[in-house]
This record gives sequence, structure tokens and C-alpha cells, in this order.
Amino acid sequence: MRRVAFALMLFAPLLAGCIDLAPAYKRPAVSVPVAVANGAGEVQTAPRVAAWRDFFGDKRLAQVIELGLARNQDLPAAVANVQIARAQWLSQRSQLFPSLNGQASASGSDTPASVLGIPGTTGSFTQRIYAAELAIPSYEVDLFGRVRSLTRQARQQYFASRAARDTAQISLVSQIAQAWLTLGSDRALLAIARDTLQETSKQLALTQAKLDHGEAALSDVDRARGLVGQARFDVGRYATQVAQDRDALELLVGAPVEDALLPGGVADAAAVMGELPTGVASSVLLARPDVVQAEDQLKGANANIGAARAAFFPQITLTGSGGLTSTALSSLFHASSGAWSYAADLTQPIFDAGKNRAGLMQAKAQRDLAQANYEKAIQTAFREVADALAQRARIDEELAAQETSVAADADAVRLIQAQYRAGTASELDVLTAQASLYAAQEALTTTQLLKATNLVALYQALGGGIS
Repeated sequence: MRRVAFALMLFAPLLAGCIDLAPAYKRPAVSVPVAVANGAGEVQTAPRVAAWRDFFGDKRLAQVIELGLARNQDLPAAVANVQIARAQWLSQRSQLFPSLNGQASASGSDTPASVLGIPGTTGSFTQRIYAAELAIPSYEVDLFGRVRSLTRQARQQYFASRAARDTAQISLVSQIAQAWLTLGSDRALLAIARDTLQETSKQLALTQAKLDHGEAALSDVDRARGLVGQARFDVGRYATQVAQDRDALELLVGAPVEDALLPGGVADAAAVMGELPTGVASSVLLARPDVVQAEDQLKGANANIGAARAAFFPQITLTGSGGLTSTALSSLFHASSGAWSYAADLTQPIFDAGKNRAGLMQAKAQRDLAQANYEKAIQTAFREVADALAQRARIDEELAAQETSVAADADAVRLIQAQYRAGTASELDVLTAQASLYAAQEALTTTQLLKATNLVALYQALGGGIS
């Protein structure tokens, strides 16, 4: 019996998990197109996009992102969640193996003989017991894979937390880039509004002087005042937006941003961004961290079904100890002081009022929920990439059209001003040309921001790069 007991103790871990009640995992088939094509129907099977340091080529923006990754408080929280999930997994995994404890004890008692009921005996009986032993506390023989299934579930939760951390970093990098580019766009619009205010103010003064000499109409002066008022209003509006943009950027970064790191405009920053595929296979989207996170959670929920099924079967628990025991400390380590003990318990659920059945139903429902979330994550990824590619397919044409419009309006202003000085154009012609140029410059700056933010959105939609 002693040999059987110790053999059972030694080989119990090898018996663990020999029966796996968890359903075999199979990745769900999701009803999305096999590829996301560009406007020309082209598809690229490129890997995930480059790391953010390679994609965002502007050194100022790169420094701001570095500062944000170091100071923003959302990312450390995600890292802490990873460490928590890892510790929980390692703690759960430790239950697959029996633990070994060293124990030492000393006890004593002094009992009157009269209490013991021994006739003809007086005084008291003194007893001292000393022990030193190694003990295996309660250890579950995982014959039906309950502990192993829970360990797989904890491991997948750890993997999911790592993917969530990657998602948080990609989102933070994209948000900082978006805020930085928006600040650059509004600073460019503020500069345009100030230049326009300066030019229209000069034209107003000139038109007022000509009105005073009877060489201009009052309507021309009113028109000039309207343009000056609009430009002055825009200066105030854009100045407010610039201040708010900077506040938003510094909130994301978690620290003040130096003036030297702020963008003067948006066109130059967008020009140094990395290349992105114009069409991608849907399989590429499976590498997105949020999709990976959803699948890891699905795998964990699938493993949890095995633990719920194992609850219907017997649970075998072993305990054991071996060491030295003596009534005198001096003789504790003699060869004759050896002692050992073992116990094996088997528990079979017979009636639990439906508790185990409800647990299995809950585990299956959680698996179904995780599968629905996984499918939704893939569909969301597909839609985000498709939307970004659809916008990208037309943005270059819109940008070229706006650049042509600005160049034409700028030429028109120069030509009409020359005609005005020659006396062949009126104040109204000059004011109209200036207003048209101002509107075209605003539209061009807005389109430049749209292109830049589209690249950032596509970068994020394709899964970004975290290194």
C-alpha cells in the first residue's frame, strides 16, 4: 500500500489531462469578401504595415509620439493589465503540479492522571511531540482535464490582454498623429486668415480713400468691409481652434509639447508619411490586434467549456506527507523516527439542483458571445479598411483639383490687381478675386488635412506597427 500511495503521488501529474472534454477549436468562417480592392480593383497581399517610426517620417511628430508613449497614462494601464493576466495564468498553471511544503512542529501537553481515569495513578502525564516533514497538500488529479482547461483559458486571456495592449498603443499613436495634423491644419488656416485680413484691410483703406474723392461707389466700400469682417472673424475662430487643438494634443501626450515640435502646416507632414497598400487581402486583417484579441477570447471561452464539462465527473484529491516524528527533540533524527501518511478522496456529484448543468450552459453561451464578438471584430476591420481605401482612391484627384484652383485664383488676383492699377478693373473685381482665392486656400488646406488623416486612419485600420 505504501508503494502504491507513493507511486500515485509521483505519477499523478502524468495522469492529469489524459481526457480532454473541451471541444476542438476551429476558427469560425466569417462572411466577408476575400479582399478589399482599391478603386482600380487591385489587391496587395502585403504584410502588416511598417512600424510607426518608419511610417511617420516627420521628426517632430516622431518626438511627440515618443513623448506620448512615455507619458500617456492609458498605455501603462494596458501594460499593467497584461502583467495581471500573466500572473493569473501562471497561478492557474501551477495547479497542474503538486506543491511540496516543508513543515516543522513542536507540541506539548500536561494532563492530570485523574482526568485520564487511570486507577491508582497520581500526578500528571506530560507528552512532547516533535516533527519535521515534507508534505504535499491537497492536489487534484486532473483526470478529466478541468484544471488544464482552466489553464488554457487563463493563457488565452493573457494573450488577449497582450493584443489589447497593442491595440491601445496603435490607437494612441494614431490619435496623437491625428491631433498633431489637425493642429497643423488649423495653424495653416490661421495664417491664411491673417494674410487675407491684411490684404483686405489694405484694399478697404484704398477703396475708402477713392470713395472720399468720389472715385468709388459706397457698395464697393461695403463689400470690402464685409471681407475684412469675415477675415477678422476667421482669425479669431482659427486662433481659438489652434489653442484648443494644442490642449487636446497635450492631453493625449500627457505633457506639454514644445513650440519647436509643433507643425506649421499639414502638407509637409503628410508628404513624408510611409507607403501603404492600396488594396489588401482580407486575411491580412486577421493580424489586427483587436481581431487577435477577439480570437484569443474565443479560444479561452472554448477551453472553459471543457472545465464546465469536467464538473460532471469525479474529482480525485490526494494529500500526503513524510518525515520524522519523535517525543524527544534529541532523537528526532534517528532512523527509527520515520513517519508518513497519505489520503485519497474521490468526490462524485450526485445532486446539485442543476448547478453543473447551468455552468455548462453559461460556458457555451459565453463561447457563442465570444464568437459573435470575433466575427464583429473582423467585419468592423473590413469596413474600416474599405472606407479608408474608398476615400483614398479619390483624395488625390480632389487634392490636385484644389491645387489647380488655388493656382488659378492666385493668378487671377495678380492679373486683376495689375488691371486695377491700370484702371481697367474695378474695386469689386479685386475684392471678388481675393474672396475666391481665400476660399480656395481654405479648401486646399482642408483637403490636405483630409488626405493626411486618411493615411493615419488606414494605417490604424491595417493594424499599424507597434515597434
